[in-house]
Amino acid sequence: MSRLSQLLRVAGLGVALALLAARPSLAQAAEAAIPTASAAPAAASEAQTLLLWFLLGTLALVILLILLLATMLVVRLRPQLRRLYELPTVRPTWSGRVLGLLVGDSTLVRGEVRDEILDHDYDGIHEFDNDLPPWWKYSFYATIVFAISYLSYYHLAGAGQLQGAEYAAEMQQAALFVSAEADDPNKLTTYQPLTAAGDLSSGKSLFTTNCAPCHGANAEGKVGPNLTDEYWLHGGEVNHVYKTIKFGVQGKGMVAWKGKLSGKQILQVSSYLLSLQGTKPAGAKEPQGEKEAPGQPMAKL
Repeated sequence: MSRLSQLLRVAGLGVALALLAARPSLAQAAEAAIPTASAAPAAASEAQTLLLWFLLGTLALVILLILLLATMLVVRLRPQLRRLYELPTVRPTWSGRVLGLLVGDSTLVRGEVRDEILDHDYDGIHEFDNDLPPWWKYSFYATIVFAISYLSYYHLAGAGQLQGAEYAAEMQQAALFVSAEADDPNKLTTYQPLTAAGDLSSGKSLFTTNCAPCHGANAEGKVGPNLTDEYWLHGGEVNHVYKTIKFGVQGKGMVAWKGKLSGKQILQVSSYLLSLQGTKPAGAKEPQGEKEAPGQPMAKL
């Protein structure tokens, strides 16, 4: 046991030296963490963060030394622990099984292995009478406890929100952060179609330059849908068209023209599209989307 005493003294001395070495730095960090009347709050916060990390590092070092000491003790005392584990009054107990892990017996984890064959077989297949692994049984028991707790908390007591209610609450909270300005894609504008010849001419020029490659020179539809029939994918009222042009349709190939065209230019294009309704150009693409009630100024993108 003299060697064990030496190991204990060395480990204790290591811990003491670590704490003594940390003491000056700890004192300096503590002084820096106390803000003076002229110190900036940011500097005080940074000093407190450094102090926290220093304390965590010191704690980790102490824990590492304790684990190292415990490992050395177990290795050194393994023969004595083995003799203790072999005692008939110790081995069957729970503490004895934990002790068995330290001396190399994994019965606590894998369970008892008994090579006893049951008195029945199926098609020549024999079944052994072995225990389920304890880790599996205790995990199964834990799932039962969790299920009962979940049912009691969420369904019987009603203390917690279910998924539907939680989703609704999160969406309601998220709506508070959504901008209500003109750049809000969830807010529909209230524009009226432009009817002046100059605006429609500008809208046609913008359409020919930016939209014709996908929708055709006469809006008959190519890659994009036909814009002259009465079937609409995203709403044909002028403000729906304005929204579609401005913000695009993600995943459908319709790019957002926000930042490329001004608000007035987008409204000019939208109004020009309304003027094309019912023109029935040659080679028009098959209808897409849903049919909307006639008599409303509409267009489709």
